[in-house]
Amino acid sequence: MSLLLLLSLLMQALVGLGALLLLGQARRQQPESWQGVLFASQLGFALAAASAASSLPAHWLAGGAWQEASAWLEQAHRLLGQPLLALAVLTLARHWHWSRPAWGRAILGLCAFFELFRQMGHLADYRLLLELGSLALLLYGGLLHGPSSRPLRLALAALPAFVGAGLVLHGLWALPAFVVPLLLSLAYGLLLWLLLSLLALQKPQE
Repeated sequence: MSLLLLLSLLMQALVGLGALLLLGQARRQQPESWQGVLFASQLGFALAAASAASSLPAHWLAGGAWQEASAWLEQAHRLLGQPLLALAVLTLARHWHWSRPAWGRAILGLCAFFELFRQMGHLADYRLLLELGSLALLLYGGLLHGPSSRPLRLALAALPAFVGAGLVLHGLWALPAFVVPLLLSLAYGLLLWLLLSLLALQKPQE
């Protein structure tokens, strides 16, 4: 593993962990109505951090449990974590109050669709559809607050980083491997800022 890849994976893991802690701090100051969305956001960032952290030993240990765990976490990160974060942006932007059971059903639904498309042999198509849908929700969530709002500026700043990482992962942009976690670190930092900005815009009663 190159030094640049090592540092970029560490950066992604630290950004995800930092987001997890900051959102945990925010949860203690929020009423029950926002606990579900904040938990879902924490889960999304936790998967991003775990995916990057598991890649570190997986690069040195050929085969075995670490390789399998790393592959599983990367898949969970892309097919569950990223869509959950996009849904979190949508619900905060729309001032929707999804209960914890509702978020549980959303997570189960994402898992069920993953298994369905895997059984059908269309997992690559499903992954692409999910990534495009997540990007659309991110942009929509920013647009809801107007053309000059901070949420829109943050969404527009995060989108190119997510798109760039996706292009590299799909083999459509030939760049070194360290670029992907580097771009995702930037994207997740901006996404955390976006979520906290949207949370600050919620009404006190909620």
